[in-house]
Amino acid sequence: MTVHVESLGPAEIDPRAEQQMVPMRDGVSLATDVYLPDGPGPFPAVLVRLPYDKNGRYCWMPFISRHFTDRGYAFLPQDVRGKFRSEGEVNAFVHEIDDGYDTIDWISGQRWSNGRVGMWGDSYYGFTQWTAVASGHPALKAIVPRVTAVDLFHWLRGVTPLYGAHYLAQYWADGRSHHWTPDWSHRPLSEVFDSGFEVIGARSIAFDRLLAEAGGEPGVELYADGHPFDRLRIPTLHGVGWFDNITPGHMLDYERLVGDPATAPYQYLHAGSTDHENYRFEAVPIPESADHDKHDDALQEMLPRYLQPALDFFDAFLAGRSDPQSVPRVRWHLGNDGWRTSPSWPPPGAVERRLHLSPQGSLLAEPGETGRVDWVHDPDNLVPSTIENPFAFLYEYPDENQVASRPDVVVFAGRPLREELILAGRVDADLWVASDGPSMFLHVKLVDVAADGSAHILLYGQTVVENPGDGARAQVYLGHTGHRLPAGHSLRLQVASSDYPVFVPHPGTSESPWFAIRTAVNRQRLLTGAATPSSLRLTILDAR
Repeated sequence: MTVHVESLGPAEIDPRAEQQMVPMRDGVSLATDVYLPDGPGPFPAVLVRLPYDKNGRYCWMPFISRHFTDRGYAFLPQDVRGKFRSEGEVNAFVHEIDDGYDTIDWISGQRWSNGRVGMWGDSYYGFTQWTAVASGHPALKAIVPRVTAVDLFHWLRGVTPLYGAHYLAQYWADGRSHHWTPDWSHRPLSEVFDSGFEVIGARSIAFDRLLAEAGGEPGVELYADGHPFDRLRIPTLHGVGWFDNITPGHMLDYERLVGDPATAPYQYLHAGSTDHENYRFEAVPIPESADHDKHDDALQEMLPRYLQPALDFFDAFLAGRSDPQSVPRVRWHLGNDGWRTSPSWPPPGAVERRLHLSPQGSLLAEPGETGRVDWVHDPDNLVPSTIENPFAFLYEYPDENQVASRPDVVVFAGRPLREELILAGRVDADLWVASDGPSMFLHVKLVDVAADGSAHILLYGQTVVENPGDGARAQVYLGHTGHRLPAGHSLRLQVASSDYPVFVPHPGTSESPWFAIRTAVNRQRLLTGAATPSSLRLTILDAR
């Protein structure tokens, strides 16, 4: 089957930038734009290392540059190795430690540089900040990683996001980016991107590495010479969005760092009610005219809000222009309310509340009776993903009622709230499950049901349960949130065994999901009661 592939090469270099080919230790040169403030300098520098075209509109670097230079920072977006105007092998993740070190070393030696470098950026260009920390360069003084994780995609508890594999196929086959819709019905799943690779004329090394790991080969050790957390002794502002698909992994990193006395003093958090593409919960439903992905006026309105936390942070910790004590440890948005500051996350006064799952499909304040809820996992009739693009969840903002009525989606509903409920912290599902299959996938959604019956995801998580047999405990991490549920709303927990094509489906057999052709129907069970106390753990501010 031939697919239509839209391919994008490098955009024109911004006339306000001077492109430099920065040499790496192995002779490869990386294309780097240098934007300088007015005045003689020297200046502190902010580096952004990204694979999405330093000159393209998708990541807005030409638009963003003026915000940094107007504040007195040299601004340097760089195409990572192999991408767009940079030389070298196209291979996601593996070259970033040395390339980050060599780029920072080059910056600190320029006549316009004062020797102090910060890094900023989202997603993969948040990840390249962690690899720069792992490099140990002493000129790196502050970082602002946003919606990222120190080990991208490794936090998903054994259930592979198919959108992550699709990302590796589209962005990491060659120096360009490519966009196409695969035939998701094709089996084996390992071949689902092959028609696109044929059109492109290249395969993604990173995707083939994923397949090799799925076939049992050892993965690449990214931090063989030292984990970045062991070296992190510089101020770090974590930028997350409560509706962002990478934020659950980012918050695990944050938990680990604030839990370590050696790294806790350096951690700051800025959490908005946003998704990966920076759409805001407050603006839902988002009209097409306000889509910053398409319209420059909408982008110009969005950028100050997007960049202000980083600029203020760099003023305090990179340029020394403001008092570091003025930077809040935590600034977070409470959905349906507004912005708050706190000395910690979760905020003081937050407590854990446990809601128990009943065999009648309820969420109860007290443990319910012993029982079970049954459903069938049929790989030929998978639960469809309500989200088409997990990166732009709030732009889509789908209603969950379209899948909640399916017999293979188990629903546990709470009573309508008589008073508002404030969620402020971590959420987990502690489930007891059983299956006649060799293993099972669990896809769990926490849903806000409005008084009018409309239902929207607050958080979702997934895990694989090996050898569930007649009963096994599964802890499903859903992430963190800050959200106010008004009176009249209710919480709902949805449990299923598939979410396709956002996540790789279980074949129902012991074969790898990537290579399986034969499938089998599995009978799944969720258990409740004293011996198998399935429950939902919330962190709330209003203990009522």
